[in-house]
Amino acid sequence: MIPYGHQNIDQEDIREVITALKSDWLTQGPRVLQFEKALAKYCGAKYAVAVSSGTAALHLAYLAAGLKEGDEVITTPNTFVATTNMLLAVGAKPVFCDIRLDTYNFDETKIEKLITKRTKAIAPVHFGGQPCALAEIQRIAKKHKLLVIEDACHALGASYKNKKIGGLSDMSVFSFHPVKSITTGEGGAVLTNNKKFYDQLILLRSHGIHKDENGANVMTGLGYNYRITDFQAALGLSQLKKLDKFMKQRRQIVRWYRRYLRDEKSIILPLELADCLSSWHLYVIRTKNKADRPLLRQYLLKHGVGVNFHYPAVYSQPYYQNHGYRGLKLPAEEVYHSSCITLPCFPRLKEPEIKFICKNIKEYFSK
Repeated sequence: MIPYGHQNIDQEDIREVITALKSDWLTQGPRVLQFEKALAKYCGAKYAVAVSSGTAALHLAYLAAGLKEGDEVITTPNTFVATTNMLLAVGAKPVFCDIRLDTYNFDETKIEKLITKRTKAIAPVHFGGQPCALAEIQRIAKKHKLLVIEDACHALGASYKNKKIGGLSDMSVFSFHPVKSITTGEGGAVLTNNKKFYDQLILLRSHGIHKDENGANVMTGLGYNYRITDFQAALGLSQLKKLDKFMKQRRQIVRWYRRYLRDEKSIILPLELADCLSSWHLYVIRTKNKADRPLLRQYLLKHGVGVNFHYPAVYSQPYYQNHGYRGLKLPAEEVYHSSCITLPCFPRLKEPEIKFICKNIKEYFSK
C-alpha cells in the first residue's frame, strides 16, 4: 500500500536524537531554544515558541490573542477540526466562511459580510500548503481592527509574494506531525513579531509560571504544560536543515501528477496561484461527477493506493451539528467535500509510484 503521507527520517536525524537522549537535558534544555531560533529565522519572524502539538499551538495563540467567551472568529470549514475546536476551548465562536473552488481556501471576498461587533479575529487556513490571499485578508483586518491568526499547519516552507509563511501576520501556527513538512513526532509552534504575544505564549506554555528575581517559581496566569522535549527539538533542527530539499521533492511529485493526469477529463487537478509557492502538504483532486468520488476511492484502495479525505466540512461533524451549526451548508464547501480525494504526496515518492497511481485513476474512468 502506498500511504497518502509519510515521515522522512534519515540516519542524521536519528543520530541527532540519540545525541540529545544521551545529554543532560531531555526537556527544558538548550535545543528547544535553538530550534525556535532556527525556525523563526527560516520563516522571517522575530519569535517562535515551540510546543507539544499544532493543536496546543492553536490553543496558546488564541489565548495570547485574548479571545474569550462571546468573541467571534471568521475561519474556514475546510480544515482539520483542531482549528475551530481550540476556538471553542477558549469560549470563542467559529464563524464559517465559504471556500474558493480553485484553491480550496476560504473566499476572501466573502469575509467582510460576516464581520459583526463581536468579531475579534480572522483565522485563515493555508489548505494543503496553498497560501491564502493574505494581502486582502490583512486589509480587511486592519480596516476592522481585527487580529489575523494563521493556521499554517500545512504551510511550513510555503511562500506568499516571495515571503515565507510564518512571519506575515499577528501570529502563525505550525504543526510538526509526521505527515507535515518536517516532523518532531508530535509538535508545533507559534511564530510572531509581537513581543507581547511572545511573552504571553512563553508564560502559558509552562503552567503560567515564570521565575522572579530570586529564582522562585511564580504563577501569574492559568497556563498549561505544552512543552516540547529536547530530543524532539533535536529532530526538528535536523529536519529543518532538509526542509528546502523536501519542498523540491514535493514540487517534483506535483509535476509528475500534472504530466500523467493532464489528459484525464473526469477530474480537476489542484492549482497554485501566481503569487504563491505552495508547500504541497496535500495533493487533492476532485471528481467532476460527485458519484465517482466514493467509487474511485474504493478502486484505488483496492489497488494499493492509500487515498484520504481532507476534509468533511467542520460544520458537518456531529458535535458541531449538535452545538449550533445544524442546517448550515455553504455552497462551494458542499461541492468540494462531496468530490475531493487526497492522493499520496510525500518526499520519498518516486516517479514509478506516481505513474502507478495515475494509471489506476485512468483505468477506473476507462471502465
